[in-house]
Amino acid sequence: MSTLSAGHTTTPAATTLETEVLIIGGGVTGAGIMRDLALRGIHSVLIDKIDLCAGASGGNHGLLHSGARYVSTDLEAAIECRQENELLKRLAPQCIEATAGLFVAVEGDDPGFAERFPELCRRAAIPCDELTVAQARTLEPHLADKLVRAYRVPDASIDPFHLALANVDHARLACGSLYRAHTELLEFEVTEGEIRSALCRDHRTHAPLVIRARQFVNAGGAWAMDIARRAGCTDVNLHYVKGTLLVNQDRMTRHVINRLRPPGDGDILVPGGTVSLLGTTSTRVSDPDRVAPTVEEIDRNIREGSAMIPALAGARYTRAFSRVRPLLQGARDTSDRAARRGFALMDHRAQGLANFCTITGGKLTTFRLMAEKTADLVAARLGNRQACTTGAVALPLGDAGRWTEPGAAPRQWVKLNDPADMILCECEMVPQSAIDQIVAAPPGEEPQVMSLEAISLRSRVGKGPCQGSFCGIRVSSYLYDQGYYRGAAGLTGMRDFFDERFKGQRLVIWGQQAAQMELAEALHCGLLGLDALPAD
Repeated sequence: MSTLSAGHTTTPAATTLETEVLIIGGGVTGAGIMRDLALRGIHSVLIDKIDLCAGASGGNHGLLHSGARYVSTDLEAAIECRQENELLKRLAPQCIEATAGLFVAVEGDDPGFAERFPELCRRAAIPCDELTVAQARTLEPHLADKLVRAYRVPDASIDPFHLALANVDHARLACGSLYRAHTELLEFEVTEGEIRSALCRDHRTHAPLVIRARQFVNAGGAWAMDIARRAGCTDVNLHYVKGTLLVNQDRMTRHVINRLRPPGDGDILVPGGTVSLLGTTSTRVSDPDRVAPTVEEIDRNIREGSAMIPALAGARYTRAFSRVRPLLQGARDTSDRAARRGFALMDHRAQGLANFCTITGGKLTTFRLMAEKTADLVAARLGNRQACTTGAVALPLGDAGRWTEPGAAPRQWVKLNDPADMILCECEMVPQSAIDQIVAAPPGEEPQVMSLEAISLRSRVGKGPCQGSFCGIRVSSYLYDQGYYRGAAGLTGMRDFFDERFKGQRLVIWGQQAAQMELAEALHCGLLGLDALPAD
């Protein structure tokens, strides 16, 4: 294992890090690669230009696929999902709720597809039990009266934030590997067919950072094609597909509910913690950095979802959000829904680079398999013969990510029974002791100021009905009083946090929610003057 070192390049303000492997992209795949390498004794540095799960990994249903969704369109992907679903339930149960899933057909759906569905599942070895309409409605009373067919499959819900944090934490503990948020790749230094270093920039300080490594891994998700181009590689070709989802403030079902038809819009409802997620749409876009929900997409999700669960038509939605998923371009693609859901690992030797690879495509459910295949390639190049162990070694139960779990903070607060431990987020009952633990620097690392958005990613702060309108102020004020934020850092952090939450709220606000938003705006702008702060 190599050691981290700090020094200076010819640019006085630049810092240099040295490692064996640089991983670019902090989604669950990048975090999984970091852990897989660490368990083989290989040190790595993981970077992301924003933070963990800032892309598709943090903008999805949180569905651990059984594979049943893809049995009619991509059998290989269905089998991979089924296998990884079974593994992750055993190895990372702290990140998973074994809800099971129902596939339901309503009047007007294709009866032929419903009839073929069990055989399609059998080909992928996916357990599929038919239920009577009465049995299905007993399990899920909100299902439509016009229900005509129902099957149960081993779907589940998974917390991608807890999953990524736990993988990164295990890599730190196992090998001293390092994660850096807000670190954007600018360019590679290439000499004699190898990348020697990556020039990066810290978005918070604007300071340059040079990372030297022996191997470089592109796990950039929707940005993988751009990263590959920066290395001079033109063999990564992706479609950018935007998906829009809605967050319902209630947990309306116990099971994941899928429409019993080929994949389409608004045909999955996933219970996650105290809420439900409905979606998703599928729209081709040209720029992964410029996506936002539209009224038409929101209406379509609600219209299609309410055919399965009529109560969705009048439910309260706290926000909508969009993320981009990278789909591999293929000759057989007739639509984005028909595009492959598998993944691709490219070693780029044909492009003239011997120490660079790209992993892209795939699903959240298959992240561990994607990480294994990537780490196999990287380890072989480094002469490391240690086999992958992530298929057998359980993810440790440590503290990393536990504040993302609904109910974790209240349980801890009640256990401590400390009247001085003030509740900062009343919707999700997050106390100041939880915030103290979240912002503390990991052992052996230099303290770095964490934004309110980063704190929200690592906890339930801002996840409740008020969407951070009140707890954002309380958390920032508490950290300012503790000397954690200085100058205007707390105010600008609040502004950026509230702005991001508002983007997802403004299209789903009506009735009493509109009055609540007016109150939040009065607090944020009229009282705190956040709208008058200078732009970054």
